[in-house]
Amino acid sequence: MRRFHWFYLSQYQAYRALEILPGAIVWSTFIVAIGLSFVRPLWVIYYILLFDLYWLLKILYLSYFQLITFIRMKKVMRTDWLAKCQTLKNFQKTIHLIILPTFGESLEVIQGCFDSLLNSEFPLKQCIVVYATEKADAKGGKKYATTLEKKFAHHFFGFLTTEHTLNPQEEIQGKGSNIHDAGIKARTFIDRHQIPYEDIIVSVFDIDTQIPKQYFTYLTYMYRTQPHPTRASYQPIPVFHNNIWDAPAIVRVASYGTTFWMMTEQTRPEKLLTFSSHSMSFRALVDIGFWRRDIVSEDSRVFVQCLIEYEGNYSMVPMHIPVSMDSVLSENWWKTLKTLYQQQRRWAWGVENIPYMIWNFFSNKAMPLKIKIRYIFAQLEGMHAWATAPILILLLGYLPLRLADDAVQSTIIAQNAPSILQWLMRISSIGLLLSVAMSTVLLPPRPKRYKKTKYLIMIVQWLLLPISLICFGSVCAIDAQTRLMFGKYLGFHVTKKTRKI
Repeated sequence: MRRFHWFYLSQYQAYRALEILPGAIVWSTFIVAIGLSFVRPLWVIYYILLFDLYWLLKILYLSYFQLITFIRMKKVMRTDWLAKCQTLKNFQKTIHLIILPTFGESLEVIQGCFDSLLNSEFPLKQCIVVYATEKADAKGGKKYATTLEKKFAHHFFGFLTTEHTLNPQEEIQGKGSNIHDAGIKARTFIDRHQIPYEDIIVSVFDIDTQIPKQYFTYLTYMYRTQPHPTRASYQPIPVFHNNIWDAPAIVRVASYGTTFWMMTEQTRPEKLLTFSSHSMSFRALVDIGFWRRDIVSEDSRVFVQCLIEYEGNYSMVPMHIPVSMDSVLSENWWKTLKTLYQQQRRWAWGVENIPYMIWNFFSNKAMPLKIKIRYIFAQLEGMHAWATAPILILLLGYLPLRLADDAVQSTIIAQNAPSILQWLMRISSIGLLLSVAMSTVLLPPRPKRYKKTKYLIMIVQWLLLPISLICFGSVCAIDAQTRLMFGKYLGFHVTKKTRKI
């Protein structure tokens, strides 16, 4: 019989093997944990105790860096970045290209985004805005263009309305194909005005995004003071505050979870990929051929594209400044939960970057091996923990104790395991208390339609954290990785967001 060899596989089969890898690791973890609980429960008890101890230390570690990021964010918000920018010799040459993709959002939501741009302290005559619409958007999009142009266009150096028409042979309907089209059309405008690509900073915001007035001055200063500004992406902190008071409690908990995770990741930029709203050089964007048009996770993939293009000589610059977006909120409670699940699963679909990274990193001989391993391991470990950690800690931790026979039950470790697990959970609640305190401080002003007792609900809501971690964390990640494992590729679902007046 001929011995199996990797190179006997076709390129399609080899890539499919890489797509199977993340899901296979997740399911192997569950199968081994459950199987050994029946045949070797004492092994699993030791494993669970060590695993919980590891996560306790990790929670304390992440909580510390979450607090550091919070302190830095407060400092950034107090700094006069306009004054700092005015000391830069290239400040007046800096152009911001702002791409705003839209699909189905109301005019109220869209105008809220533009109003926040007008509030910016950065000179608006150094800004080019691209209002990127979809031809398939029958409810909104281009039909608002005339109103928006009349109200806002004269404030900016340039105002472009683009309309993307789907090419189903090369694209999927989604944000990536829309902003790819917008970027190419913006390039025509830029070339006509002969603006150097190195002087242009591109920011892509979901249309519900509202930025603080310092955003572009802070970004400009960070860009102009980097040793290699075109070889970096710039990542702010996403917060979901625009309608946070109106969103259901479980949505608020899930939304804050994303914000706090990004805050901890800001302290480890060597492992961070771009997420949602982000900024980068137009030079880099042109070099990689713009965003991918055929994937869901174009926001993180664009960073990986740059890593490959520049053979690892590309970095992440964390921006300790928030950008505010809408939390999930639909017409009723059930639709809201369904939409929240779809949103979290779409974010978990970033697992599609893992096979892409492995495939392209190891065919790139010039990229340093340590960079390849660092990013691949960070993504594999992160996706695996997302899918498995809450279930292993909250659900499977007590399974071997219930299945163990009398001989195992009589051991000291088995008798003390429940108490040890409870103490580990209690100590880890330090991270929860920090999240409760920080979420309360971050809250925007309370709408007058809500009583002050709503603050109490904002605290009590954190009792839903275990449900959120499992139902809108682990299950979504398992769903995404299992779909990728079986080749059931995910399409792009627009997140339904509404606001109460």
